[in-house]
Amino acid sequence: MEHAPAATARKNLSVCVLDDNANQVEIVTTHLEKSGFPAMGTTNPEEALQNVRLGACRVVVADLKMPGMDGLEFLEKALQHDPGVYVILASSLYSVDSAIAAIKRGAHDYVSKPVDSRRLEKTLDDIADLVSRRSEIRELEHKLFENHQFQGVVGKSPAMLDMLDLVKKVSRHYSNVLVTGPTGAGKELVARALHQLSPVARERFAVCNCSALVDTLLESQLFGHVRGAFTGAMDTRPGLFEFANGGAVFLDEIGETSLAMQAKLLRVIENREIQRVGSPEVRRVNIRLIAATNRDLRAEVLAGRFREDLFYRLSSIEIRVPGLSERREDIPLLVQHFLKKYSDAYSKPFQGLSRRAQIALLQHDWPGNVRELANVISSAAITASTDFIDVADLPESLQRSGRRAAPLVGEAWRPLPLDEVRRIHIQRVLEMCKGNRVRASQMLGIGRTSLYRFLKHANKQAAAGARGSD
Repeated sequence: MEHAPAATARKNLSVCVLDDNANQVEIVTTHLEKSGFPAMGTTNPEEALQNVRLGACRVVVADLKMPGMDGLEFLEKALQHDPGVYVILASSLYSVDSAIAAIKRGAHDYVSKPVDSRRLEKTLDDIADLVSRRSEIRELEHKLFENHQFQGVVGKSPAMLDMLDLVKKVSRHYSNVLVTGPTGAGKELVARALHQLSPVARERFAVCNCSALVDTLLESQLFGHVRGAFTGAMDTRPGLFEFANGGAVFLDEIGETSLAMQAKLLRVIENREIQRVGSPEVRRVNIRLIAATNRDLRAEVLAGRFREDLFYRLSSIEIRVPGLSERREDIPLLVQHFLKKYSDAYSKPFQGLSRRAQIALLQHDWPGNVRELANVISSAAITASTDFIDVADLPESLQRSGRRAAPLVGEAWRPLPLDEVRRIHIQRVLEMCKGNRVRASQMLGIGRTSLYRFLKHANKQAAAGARGSD
C-alpha cells in the first residue's frame, strides 16, 4: 500500500513548540516551517494545553525544565486532554534513565538541548508516517467492519457466526421462532433480521413488549377491541395481529405473560384466529410469531408458570443469542459500530479509544451485554472533550477495571518474535473454531487462501525443525 508523500505528510502534521525561552521557540518554529511542518510556538504551558484541547496541534515539543509547570506535568495534562497527542520532551540535562522514565509516562520521544534539527525532523517524519498508516488502517478496518455486519447484527466470533448461519436458514421458512438469550444481547435485532430475510420482508413487522403491559392492556394491544368493550374504549381499534397480518409480530419477553394470555396466544398459533376484546366475531390472521425471552422456559414449564403446549409450539425452532461474555472477540467491532453511530448522532468525529480505555472495556464482565456497551459508548461520546475516548470518559466501574493489572492468560508473559505471536494466535483461533478453517478465516478477518498459505508454511517449518532435532 502506498503511503502519502513526505511533503504531504509533513503538511498534515501540526506542531506546537513550548519553551520558556522565547528565542528558542522562534528558532525551532522557524526551522519547522521551512521544513514544511505547520508550526506554532508559545512560552505559556496553558496556551499549549489549550492548543492540544482544541486539536490545533498533533505534536508538542516541550522543554522539560520550565517555571510553573515542568515538562512532565505538562505531558500528564496533555494526555488527559488528548490521549492521541504526541509529546516530545527536550532537556539540556539528557540521560538515558530520564529518557526511559519520560517515555514510560507517555512521552513519544526525549531529545537533548540544543535540539538537533535533523533528529527532530526524523522523529516528526516517523510520527507523520505513523499517522498516515493509522489513517489507512482505519479505512481497512472500516471495510472489514462492513463485512462483519449482517442485517444490523455485528459479530465475527464463532458463537455469532453459528447463530447467524441458523438465522439465514430459518428465515426462508414462514414458521414461528423462539429467540432466547440474556437481557441486552440483541434479541430484537435477531428477530428483525429474521423478518428482513423472510419471504414476507415487505410486510409489516410489529413489536410488543409483553413485560411492559398488564394483561388487559396486552390483550387489547395484540387482539384489538371494539367500542365500549371497557372503560376508555371510545372507538374500535384493530390489534397488532391484524395490523401485521401477512407479516410478523415480535413478542418480547413472552415469559412474563400470564397463563390466561398464553392460552389466547396458543389459539392464534394453532387456529390462526383472533377475537377483538368485546367482540364475538372471529377473524382469520396469517402472521409469523417471533417470541423472545431471557428466562429458561423449560424451568418455567416445570414450575407451572408457562404452558407446556405453547412452549413446544414456539420452541420447534429456537435461536439462542450469546451474551457478550461469550463473544468477547466481538467487543472491538461493536465499539467501532457504536462509536460511528454516536459520532454521527452527536456530530463529534472520534478517531477511536485510547489504549487504556480499550483495555478497560475488554476487562469488564458486561452483565448488561451489548445494550450496556452501547450505553457506555454513548455516555463517553457525550462527555469526551477530544477526538479520543479515554478511561476518564468511562463510568467509574470501568475506570477501576482499567486500573487493574491485566491477568496473565495461560502462562507468564515473555517476549516473542511477531511471527511466533501470529502463529500462536492463529492456532488458538483454529482451536476455538474446532478446526473449521472457513470459520477461523472469517474470525481472523483474512481470506481462506491466506490462512491455508500460512498453515502450509508453518507445517513446513515444523517439519524442518523436527528433522533438525534428529
